[in-house]
Amino acid sequence: MQRRNFIKMAGVLAATPALATNPAVNSLTSTSAGEKEIYECRIYSLNGDGDKLDEFFKETLIPAYSRQGVTVGAFKPYKPEDGEQRYLLFIYPNIGAYLKTKKAIWDDQTFKRAAQPFFDATAPQPLYSRFETILSEAFDKIPVHRTPGKERTLFELRVYQSPNEEANKRKVKMFNADEIAIFDQTGVNSVLYGDILAGPRQPALMYLTWYKDEPTRNEAWKQFGGHPDWQRISKLPEYAHTATNNKSTLLSPLDYSQL
Repeated sequence: MQRRNFIKMAGVLAATPALATNPAVNSLTSTSAGEKEIYECRIYSLNGDGDKLDEFFKETLIPAYSRQGVTVGAFKPYKPEDGEQRYLLFIYPNIGAYLKTKKAIWDDQTFKRAAQPFFDATAPQPLYSRFETILSEAFDKIPVHRTPGKERTLFELRVYQSPNEEANKRKVKMFNADEIAIFDQTGVNSVLYGDILAGPRQPALMYLTWYKDEPTRNEAWKQFGGHPDWQRISKLPEYAHTATNNKSTLLSPLDYSQL
C-alpha cells in the first residue's frame, strides 16, 4: 500500500513542472479569456504646481510600470478652478499582475536608482499632501479597456455610489445589460468600467469615457438622456434606487498619458 501511494505521489510531482511552464498558467502580463482587468486610480492632492511631479511620473514612475506590462493614464482637472490635482490610472491585465507589480516595482533597481533623488528631495518638502486610491475590477461587458481616439481632449470620470451592496450589484447589472450599449449608440465613448473593490466611497462603481471636446460631450449626454432605451430602462423597478450619488470629474490628458 505504501509503495502504491509513493508511485502515485511521484506521478503528481513529475507533472508539476509541466504546469509551471505552461504560459496559460503562468501568464500575468496579459489578459486571458475569462479574466478581467484591474484598475487602480490614484488622485493626488498637490501642494503647488505639478511640474516636478509630472517630470517624475513621466521619466521614472510610468516607465517602471510599463516594464511590468501596465498601461498608465495621466490626467489633470479639465477646469483650472477644480484645483491642482493629478490623476493616475493604472491598468493591470489581471489581479495576479496587480499583486506581482506591487512587489516588482520595488525590486526594480533601475526604478530605485532613478527615483531616489526625487524621494530624498521631496521628503522634507512634499509635492503632494496625500493621494487617494480607488481599486476596481472591470465589468463583464467590457473586461478589457477600450483605447480612446487620438482626437480626445476631454475625459470624464464618474463614480456612482449606491445605498447598499445589493443596489450596487443591480447598478452594475444595468450597465452590463443595457446602459453601455446605449452609450455606444449616443457618442458617450467608453474607456473602462470598474466595480470598486476598495476606496473612500463604498459601495460604488466608476467609469471613464472620452470626447473630442466639451460641446461634443454635452451633445452626447443630451442624446443619451433622450434615447428611448434609456427612457425605458430608467423606469424599470429592478433598477430603482441603484445610485443615490453621482460624482462627475472632467479631466484633460497630460502629454505623457498612455490613454
